[in-house]
Amino acid sequence: MYQVLFCLTDQHDWRLVALGGAVCLLASAAAISLFHRARAANGGARLVWITLDAVVAGCGIWATHFIAMQAYGPGAGGAYNIPVTILSLIFAIAVTFIGLSISVSTRRGAVVALGGAVVGGGVAAMHYTGMMAFEIPAHVGWDTGTVTVSILLGIVFGSCALFMAGRGDSLPNALAATTLLTVAIVSHHFTAMGALQLTPDPTLAIGGLSIPPASLSILTASAAVAIIAIALTAAVLDRRAKGEIGRQQIVLDTALENMSQGLCMFDAEGKIILFNERYAAMLRRSDMQLTGRVLLDILREEAAKGQWNGDAEQFFARLVEDAREGRTTTDVVRRFERSIRVVNQPMQGGGWVATFEDITEWLDAQAKISHMARHDALTNLPNRVLFHEQLEQGLRRAGSNDQLAVLCLDLDHFKDINDSLGHPIGDALLKQVGQRLKATVGEHDTVARLGGDEFAVVQIGRSEEAAARALARRIVEVISAPYEIDDHQIVIGVSIGISLSPQDGSNPDELLKNADLALYRAKADGRGTYRFFETGMDARAQARRLLEMDMRAALQRDEFQPYYQPIRDVASDRVVAFEALLRWNHPERGLIAPINFIPLAEETGLIVQLGELVLRGACADAATWPDDICVAVNLSPVQFKNPNLIASVTEALRNSGLAARRLELEITESVLLQNSEATLTTLHDLRAMGVRISLDDFGTGYSSLSYLRSFPFDKIKIDRSFVSELVTREDSVAIIRAVTGLGRSLGIVTTAEGVENDAQLELLRREGCTQAQGYLFSKPRPAAEVVMMLEQPPLRVSA
Repeated sequence: MYQVLFCLTDQHDWRLVALGGAVCLLASAAAISLFHRARAANGGARLVWITLDAVVAGCGIWATHFIAMQAYGPGAGGAYNIPVTILSLIFAIAVTFIGLSISVSTRRGAVVALGGAVVGGGVAAMHYTGMMAFEIPAHVGWDTGTVTVSILLGIVFGSCALFMAGRGDSLPNALAATTLLTVAIVSHHFTAMGALQLTPDPTLAIGGLSIPPASLSILTASAAVAIIAIALTAAVLDRRAKGEIGRQQIVLDTALENMSQGLCMFDAEGKIILFNERYAAMLRRSDMQLTGRVLLDILREEAAKGQWNGDAEQFFARLVEDAREGRTTTDVVRRFERSIRVVNQPMQGGGWVATFEDITEWLDAQAKISHMARHDALTNLPNRVLFHEQLEQGLRRAGSNDQLAVLCLDLDHFKDINDSLGHPIGDALLKQVGQRLKATVGEHDTVARLGGDEFAVVQIGRSEEAAARALARRIVEVISAPYEIDDHQIVIGVSIGISLSPQDGSNPDELLKNADLALYRAKADGRGTYRFFETGMDARAQARRLLEMDMRAALQRDEFQPYYQPIRDVASDRVVAFEALLRWNHPERGLIAPINFIPLAEETGLIVQLGELVLRGACADAATWPDDICVAVNLSPVQFKNPNLIASVTEALRNSGLAARRLELEITESVLLQNSEATLTTLHDLRAMGVRISLDDFGTGYSSLSYLRSFPFDKIKIDRSFVSELVTREDSVAIIRAVTGLGRSLGIVTTAEGVENDAQLELLRREGCTQAQGYLFSKPRPAAEVVMMLEQPPLRVSA
């Protein structure tokens, strides 16, 4: 120690020592600033910043050494070997580059400190290489103990300097790191100088490739000026970069705090790096210290409060493992009676970002729509889809000795009650009928409403025909008992057709068909009774064959023609389209509604010819209308099986000159139950032509959210059964609200069918329905009356 102090006090010029210290401090400050900039960069930019940092730090170490050497007065003239002097500068830069690369590449404190130790080793490498360049007429010796201490000082303080720098770029950390790096360089140099031992020998000569101290002074001063220039440039760049980062941080903070989702970022060890207030509020962690905490500790704390269920360690370990393996995971968790969707996205370099979205209302709406798709909105009984599924399941589960019965029910004279007492009374009656049926059947039996006043029952697990007979008898008795509805006593009957499996059929369609034939026999036999299916029940089938022959003749006689019903925009209250509805002008029976012949046309395939007739006629008529008026044409599932559908549409548009954008094709959900791949291909081909596609009768039987996801429909048409109950039923309003909200979210137009009064229209307007059609505006009329319907004055509804 005395030797070091003696060297400092007696053998150095303190003015130059102070200059060397100032250069060292400035270079250290620039090096730490550049170190933080390098850690903030990635890829090639990081390498550039590390290189610049190594040059500044290496030159600072080198300049400090040689300025201090100018302050050293050994008592004899000396010089510096040029190649070795340059080599010492290269050593300083190269070893510092290695140390900085180690420290910048990680956030683990031990590894950062290791990089600092390498930098400290670089200080020693530069110093002793530089001393080898010092040529003097004397023998040079070293005190081994003091040399060891000098090396340790450089390594220890260098390690501490980068460890402090690695803790963050705050001002206290930067000042501490700068001071420690300066101490590492200065303490090593002067301790090493204290280890120097010179023995004069005038016989020793100075080499020819040496540089005098005066010249080295100029070189060192130039290096110092370069360091200062580089440091100042780096400082300016760093200040600008931090300013930009600060502005970006403000933008990021604003974006984070205005997100509808919660967001939290974790490092590789599961510590929280950042989060937004939505995250804290959603998980009720606003009163907790989160930043810097390990997620596992938070989960344990919540488990102690009873706010977390499950194995916290296992859950945390899975998250860390998924992030390490680069797996993106999505989970839905229940927290505080809310459903939260959590998406964990791994980050490069370790850690993950988790987003949290409250999907409670979305799940509720989806559940309601899904329930609506499989249940009757009025009675809440299973609809045709669910009934079909449960019938299939019953057939699969039925044993060899089990008998399954299908009962098709039709209320007698229900239409008379609807016409005389009104639809609200009729709806209330249907609900009570459904309740009585549910109370009458067995625990494992299924009751469904197929539509209108049609119900069906599946009786499962009985082995004798008598069980089905007894159930039918009970149903006739229960349904025929008087009803008290709004001070009206109502008496109705029920007719029942029964088919049995396996003797009457082995699949749902066959059983339903035969039960339906038996139902017609029950009606023909006076109603209020039941009948079992019998093989000879083909009278109705014969009548249908006669109707088919009549239809074929009508096609030849050109008795079919399209009628048009206007579709109005709810907001502007103007006609925007017409729906083409087929009518049969029979020479004897007059105008026949499509419900009386379309089902048979679909069964026989005549619907293809009828559909082409309507398509051609509708396009030709629409071509004479104003350019902003569209025409909607219904397509049946049978037409979709026709490979010439695309060609028929193309030909109708070409022959009429109608723009494809003005043609709207309406399909029912049953179309999508066919070969889905071929159906979707056809739909996409039609869309590619410019034709718009509508989903008709949404909610009446086959409604499924998957349909709306599988194809981008332009329009959803809400069935009239929901519209008719709007004024009297809150659940009907809720259903309309759910469908219109779904339409808005998906960018799909919603059209309500069957609008018959002002109150319904006002409710539809209030719930955001886009379009409406029904008898309130006009009945379907011939093409010749379209102009009159277009000139009809707007129908305004008072609020």
